[in-house]
Amino acid sequence: MSATAPGFIRARYLIETPLEPAAVAEVMAGEQSCGTFTRVEGETDALRERARATVEAITELEAADAPSLPNALLERKGAKGPWRRAHVDIAFPVANIGANLPTLAATVSGNLYDLGEVTGLRLESLQLPADYRARFEMPRAGIAGTRRATGVESGALVGTIIKPNVGLRASETAELVGRLCAAGVDFIKDDEVCADPAHAPLAERVPAVMAVVRAHRERTGKHVMVAFNITDETDAMKRHADLVEREGGSCVMASLNWCGHSGIQTLRRHTGLALHGHRNGYGALSRHPLLGISFQAYQTLWRLAGVDHMHVHGLQGKFSQPDSEVVESARDCFTPLTEAADDRVMPAFSSGQWAGTVPATWAAVGSDDLLFMAGGGILAHPDGAAAGVASIRQAWSAARAGIALADAAREQLELARALAFFGKP
Repeated sequence: MSATAPGFIRARYLIETPLEPAAVAEVMAGEQSCGTFTRVEGETDALRERARATVEAITELEAADAPSLPNALLERKGAKGPWRRAHVDIAFPVANIGANLPTLAATVSGNLYDLGEVTGLRLESLQLPADYRARFEMPRAGIAGTRRATGVESGALVGTIIKPNVGLRASETAELVGRLCAAGVDFIKDDEVCADPAHAPLAERVPAVMAVVRAHRERTGKHVMVAFNITDETDAMKRHADLVEREGGSCVMASLNWCGHSGIQTLRRHTGLALHGHRNGYGALSRHPLLGISFQAYQTLWRLAGVDHMHVHGLQGKFSQPDSEVVESARDCFTPLTEAADDRVMPAFSSGQWAGTVPATWAAVGSDDLLFMAGGGILAHPDGAAAGVASIRQAWSAARAGIALADAAREQLELARALAFFGKP
């Protein structure tokens, strides 16, 4: 795509259609700006000049033998293949949208997914002009602020997740957090399904956990960042964030897809705490290659809401994404949305991570500026959580030095035990 000029948001799409791609692109541009399926009274040439989105480029790709998705309209019309695929670049006037994140999302996505002309459509990327990006929220912590808060000046931040996911009482959660702090983690987060349960409400859990975190800091000088899951309706999230702040916490977590852009914006404007953005549910938007939204466009929208951390899943992990997608997602987090400001966010690697997945992570990303989160990889280590943390740090040091884990493990018991227990990398 061309460089983003002031006044326009540029979006790239992948489409599939039995029709002429250029005609479909014009339908897309009209539907998402000033037009509909036919020209209406009042849609003057002057209005169209001012408000209509413009098709900037069409790059046709190899056609498919069968449609990717069902389409009742095309079926009724007896449409036949080939099912032509193309990249379509469209420029949307900023003036149509303003500094309105939900409307931005509705403009670049919205009804496009329901168009009768396509059997596949995916938003691939978004590019924003610098002055437009500046009208939205920025991360309050980001990479540098997260390092300052945790006191981790170099190396990956080693984190973990409260396990069992849900079911622990507030006192049991606090006891586990105490053990994890003592084990040497930098970061602890709630699971996405544990927010404000009856058996461990945040009103009890936050004070209990933070008492342990403060005690650990007083003993050691180390502040462990805890991302409390405050996912809820907007007013409740604000109250919960206030509680975390009063108790000396530094981070809250929210399930982005279920809180919505408006909810996250409101939370960001309300609190200075680091905002850990959990993407659970993103698979529904991304797993089909001809439907939904790529991570580049997805994370662009959420970064405008002001998140500090973004989940990218993990290499060689337990979820469906290929490693190449995980790596690309992390690089998206490392890339400023414009050249005008450093608004990078810290990628959170999670899902089936342990010492054995460290070399692939380092080789692919080549950066320490990430959260490397292991649940079972720490808590299930045969010699305990402290050994699990040590095994990950040992693996990270070896990977950075270009040393094979098997060789490093000859002199490092915790790493050796992890390799033997979880399986060789």
